[in-house]
Order: sequence, then C-alpha cells, then structure tokens
Amino acid sequence: MPLSPPHVSKQAMTQSAEIICIGTELLLGDIVNGNARYLAQQLAYLGIAHHYQTVVGDNPLRIQRAVAIACERARLLIFTGGLGPTPDDLTMATLADFFDAPLIERPAAIADLEEKFARRGRPLTAATRRQAQLPEGAAILPNPIGTAPGVIWQPRAGLTVMTFPGVPQEMQAMWQATAVPYLKANSWADGVIHSQTLKFWGIGESALAEKVRPFLDLANPTVAPYAGGGEVKLRISAKAESVAAATELIAPVAAKLRQIGGSDCYGQEDDSLASIVGYLLAGRGHTMSVAESCTGGGLGQMMTAVSGSSSYFWGGVISYDNRVKQSLLGVDANVLTRCGAVSPEVAIAMAAGVRTRLGTDWGVSITGIAGPGGGSAEKPVGLVYIGLSSAAGTRSEKCLFGADRSRDSIRQQSALTAVNLLRLALASS
Repeated sequence: MPLSPPHVSKQAMTQSAEIICIGTELLLGDIVNGNARYLAQQLAYLGIAHHYQTVVGDNPLRIQRAVAIACERARLLIFTGGLGPTPDDLTMATLADFFDAPLIERPAAIADLEEKFARRGRPLTAATRRQAQLPEGAAILPNPIGTAPGVIWQPRAGLTVMTFPGVPQEMQAMWQATAVPYLKANSWADGVIHSQTLKFWGIGESALAEKVRPFLDLANPTVAPYAGGGEVKLRISAKAESVAAATELIAPVAAKLRQIGGSDCYGQEDDSLASIVGYLLAGRGHTMSVAESCTGGGLGQMMTAVSGSSSYFWGGVISYDNRVKQSLLGVDANVLTRCGAVSPEVAIAMAAGVRTRLGTDWGVSITGIAGPGGGSAEKPVGLVYIGLSSAAGTRSEKCLFGADRSRDSIRQQSALTAVNLLRLALASS
C-alpha cells in the first residue's frame, strides 16, 4: 500500500532543496556520487538553500519513505537516477504512486524517442517506450542527449519535484538547458552562495578551530573547518546578490584567517603544496632535486604533477637499496653501518648528495619505514627522516606518522611533509 504524503503546513516548510539520488549501485560504492556534488554546487550558485541529501536503493517502499521525509523539510525535491528502461528504474512510477497520480504516455515524449531511435537505426521496444509514461500534470523536462525524459512537477501546493537520469552528462545537460531557466523564472534563485577555501598544513583541525573560534559563529559569511589527508581547510561561504558582492564579504574574513594561520596557511582553492613550492622556486629562479627511499618516487611524482615543473625540478634518485645510496648519492658506507638507513645522518647525506650530483639549489631526501613490517622498538613503523639541503646548509627533520597508518598513507604523508618543509624554507629565505 503506498505511503500517503504527510500534511505539512506552509510554515513548517522551508524554501530549500533536497537532493535524492536513487540507485543501489551508489549504496554499494560501485559508483561515486558525483551528481550530488554537481547539484549542490549548482544550488549554491543559484543561492538556493540546501540542507539535506539522501541516497536510496532501488526499492519503491524505501524511496517513498525518503520522499515522505523530504516533503517535511524542503520545497524543491531533486531526484537523480532510476529513469531508464530497465526493471530497476523505479523513480517515475514510485513518485506517481506516492502522490496518487496516474502515469500517462505522452505523445511528445514518444515522438522524441522515435526520432532518437530512428536516428540510431534501432527499434523502439516496449521497455524503452515505458520511459514516455510520466505522471499526469507533470511538465516534461527534455533530455537533449539521452532517451529518458524527466519532469518538472508541482504534485501539490508549495512543492516542486524535478527528476533527472543518473547519467551525469544527461543530468547536467538537462539541468543547464531547462532546470536553471525554470528556477530563475520562478523566483527560486535568490542571489548566490559563494565560497572560498583556505588550506593549511602543519596544524590539526581542532588546534586550528580553537585559534579561529570567534569566526566559527559568524552568520554571513560563515566559516567551517574540515580536514583530510593531513590537510586542514577553512571554507568561508557568503550569501549575496552576486559573486562579486559575496567575494567582498569574504575578503576581510579571509585576510584575518590567513593572518591567524601564519605560515600554516599555504594557499587556497586549487593550490597544492607542490604548486606553491613550484611558484616559490620559479619566482627565485631556484632548482630542486630529490632522493627517495621509502616513498619510491612519490615525491618526484608529486612535484612533476604540476604543469611547468620542468623549469625548476631537475630530477631525482630512488635509492631504495643501500648500494644505490652509496654509489649514486655518495652516502658513506660507515654511516649506513653505524646509523642505519633510517637515520638523520643518512637523510642529510642523501639530500646533500643529490643536490651536489644534480647541481641544484635544493636537495630533498626521504628515508623511513613505511611498513607494515620492518619496524622495531627503536625504529617503529612510521618513523621517517626528511633531509633538506641548500647552500645555507643541510639538516634533517624527524617524523613519526604512527604504526597504525597504512603503508600508502605513511608514504603520502612523508612526501607531503617533505614538500612543506621545502615551502617553509623557501618562504623564510
């Protein structure tokens, strides 16, 4: 028996949107939910409040439950997925059932399907024809590049429903061609919500949040911290009548946050540690080289991922074996025997050796124990030494990334920390 839509007063409903993505493949993790991200960004661009996202499997009852909840907290419901010709494409029929509306085959949708299939030299099957069955009273949301149309529908007062296929290219084309003009014409777009992200390295999320705590209570713009992969970000979001006006609101807050963050704030938006180091090297006319052991080339890969890196990155040595450390980098065999490959002495010798042999201004080295084996009480898994060499001298830094991290995580953190060490050295030189 279908669920009845709840009775919700206009006062209880907010002028906000909810994104509902349908597909068991999303729940299983087989497909990354890029549609939700795209739609969230688009809603922000239009200035439409957006407080919830839901992912539901291909099950009519669970879809209806999700719709019932969404109806209580949003006035614009945006669905993606479940519009195709296969048996698990249940969105349109389930919505029609939920709102007690019959499905009607639309001549315009049939004509569009016939034209597209004729162009492809394929017959229009009964299953494909089912895509033309849309809820009575709903307007067709055309699909310019695919077969399944969507709908723009007001199934009851104060509620708008939009449906899109799950195929990202089709969804995006339909959104831009029809949905955006509709939302603007019907007074949904209310200015813009624009964001700027500041990036930090070398400080934890809780420590940074404590330093900027007064800013976390701002109403417009808002400031929110989040972290991942050893990096912390502060997202500053402002709502205004235009991007320019929002940027003007954000600017003084961003400036104060950069000042508070000091050297821990390395960049913003699409900046990476490697791109910032590249900018600093290029601006000074400096060059660099790397000598890597446990990272196995990860540091070099990180630096050369930046376009234009050939102007400052000259090369590197992957000295995994001690014989390579000796023959190519000039690390003293006695130092290796006395101190071990994972030691500050060897990190220093590697950095100085690669800088001298490749003739660069800077040499960066990494030697450590990435695990999961190979650690000891004196030298546990996660112990890494980073060497940094320049004309001003050579030094090393000890890092303990923790034995609980994965091998990949230790290697990545080692490379990023090495890049940051060089960034700080360049900034202070």
